[in-house]
Amino acid sequence: MFDTILVVCAGNICRSPVGAALLRQRLPGKRIYSAGLGALVGDGVEPTARELAEADGLDVSDHQARQLTVDMLQHADLILVMSEGQRRAVGELSPTAMGKTMCFGCWLGAPDQQGEFIPDPYRKSREAFEHVHHLLKSAAESWASRLG
Repeated sequence: MFDTILVVCAGNICRSPVGAALLRQRLPGKRIYSAGLGALVGDGVEPTARELAEADGLDVSDHQARQLTVDMLQHADLILVMSEGQRRAVGELSPTAMGKTMCFGCWLGAPDQQGEFIPDPYRKSREAFEHVHHLLKSAAESWASRLG
């Protein structure tokens, strides 16, 4: 059903590569990759994000940021973004992708809410990265329980 999952954020160096790695860890056998709406093409995972990911047993050492393309959107079965603004940006790139685009944190929070957006920690404090990492882990667990 959802065999190919694309995780999207802004620069593809903090949230989406870690989110994709968390999903790969929890959903073996699925094709899970990431890209950025304004990717810092070729960059690796931001050092604090990488440190937190590696502390959780994730290997993000080979990651290289890449720019989101219409082709990626068309080939994904499920597209996970970090905010409503990113969801709209995906829709502008590929209107047909809107129906399969959801927020990574949509299952977080109270059942009567629409979940949580996952803020961008880039160039912020370690505490901001830790908060975002916790949100990504919780969201990945929620997705894995629904897709596994």
